[in-house]
Amino acid sequence: MLIFAVGDVVGKEGCNFLVSRLPVYKRLNAIDICLVNGENSAQGNGISPDSCEQLFLAGADIVTTGNHAFKRSDVWDYLNCSKPVLRPANYNENNPGKGCYIADKGRYRCGVINLMGTAFLEALENPFVCMDRVLKELSDCKVIIVDFHAEATAEKRAMGFYLDGKVTAVVGTHTHVQTADEQILPGGTAYLTDLGMTGPINSVLGIKPELVISKFKYQMPVRFENASGDMMMCGCLIEADEKTGKAISIERVIIE
Repeated sequence: MLIFAVGDVVGKEGCNFLVSRLPVYKRLNAIDICLVNGENSAQGNGISPDSCEQLFLAGADIVTTGNHAFKRSDVWDYLNCSKPVLRPANYNENNPGKGCYIADKGRYRCGVINLMGTAFLEALENPFVCMDRVLKELSDCKVIIVDFHAEATAEKRAMGFYLDGKVTAVVGTHTHVQTADEQILPGGTAYLTDLGMTGPINSVLGIKPELVISKFKYQMPVRFENASGDMMMCGCLIEADEKTGKAISIERVIIE
């Protein structure tokens, strides 16, 4: 089976670009499962019901999020709906939404887990302890994909090795810059530190460069605005054995 994971979609233009590119890519590559991280898909960042619907329209089977999951109050009820939109599993259990989802594809079941790191981010439940618990809930799934939304490369790498042989793939999100360390770990788990982003190429993580430069140079508050212009869709393509849950290959993808 083929799994396509797409990095953080940035703003309205990122959503529109995804709608223009993802359906064709899925069709040409016969994708079985498509994950899209949508936590920055609303204009300004965060996720809204409208932006999430665009991601589903583009062809996302499951939408994941991260530290901006709850930024917009209009999405709280939406996170509790029956649609496969996730927030990190290690948020408080009383928060809106769910942290994992099982996609029933008939001949197999695919589990998807959304998780968030705690290094340089919010003080949530320890993600390693959380994974131990969540994996028990997906014990009948051979294929399991983890979107680990985290800041620190070391924390992501550690999680990859911790889950090696227990899940099919661990893909990182959050930093918006695609890394070049894709590999199949010794136990058969596909790993990539960060998928990158789906958004404007000439930007600083999706934001107009001049605004970020001003922030760094003068240390004064700046209202960030999404950049425009040429766009890209970043992610990775994973081939997996649906019977064993082991990854066969992983390939980085950048489409402009």
